[in-house]
Amino acid sequence: MDLVGGLILLTILVFSAIFHEVAHGFVADRLGDPTARLRGRLTLNPIPHIDPIMSILLPLMLIISGSPVIFGAAKPVPVDPFNLRDGRRDLSLVALAGPLTNVLIALLGAAVLHLMPLIFFDPLVYFLIEQIVRLNLLLAIFNLIPIPPLDGSKVFSLFLSDRQAASYLSIGSVGIFILFFLLLFPIGGFSLGQIIFNLLEFSMRLLGL
Repeated sequence: MDLVGGLILLTILVFSAIFHEVAHGFVADRLGDPTARLRGRLTLNPIPHIDPIMSILLPLMLIISGSPVIFGAAKPVPVDPFNLRDGRRDLSLVALAGPLTNVLIALLGAAVLHLMPLIFFDPLVYFLIEQIVRLNLLLAIFNLIPIPPLDGSKVFSLFLSDRQAASYLSIGSVGIFILFFLLLFPIGGFSLGQIIFNLLEFSMRLLGL
C-alpha cells in the first residue's frame, strides 16, 4: 500500500478509536463517573486522545507491512469504578460502549454503501466508506477479546465471582504481552490474528459487503 493510502487508513483508524474512547467516557459519565468529562476527554478533538505509539506508529507499521490485521488505540479514557453506581455491572457497560459504538458506525456505513448505487456511485467514496466499515468492525472484534485490559475482559468478568474477577482483571499489566504473543506465535495451529481476520471477513459478509 502506498503512503497516501496508508495515511488515509490511519486517519480512519484514529478517529474510529477516538469515537470508541469517547463512548466509554460518555457512558461512564451517565453512570456516575465524571472523570473523563472533567479531564476534557469527551471531545472528538484528536489531540487529547492521541497516543504516539498505539495511535500512530504501530498501526502505520502494520499498514505499510501489509498485515492482514490492522489495529491501534487512542489513549484510554480515565474511568474511576468507585464513582460508578453499580461497580462491576456499570464497568462492563462502560467497556461495552466502545465496541458497540464501532459496530454502530459499521452498520451505518454499510447502509450507506447499499444505498449508494441508488443515488450515485463514486469508487473512491465507496472505498473510503468500506474501509470505515472494515476498521470499525476490526476495532470491535479486537476489543471484545477477553484478555485484560481489553474491553471483553470486563464483560467476561461479570460471569466470575468477585474474587475471581479481581484476580482475572489484575493481569491487565501483562495482558498486552499475552495478546502480542498470541498474535505473533500460533498455538496448536491456531493464530489469534487469523481468527480475528476470519471473524472480520465473516462480519463483512453478514453486512453484504
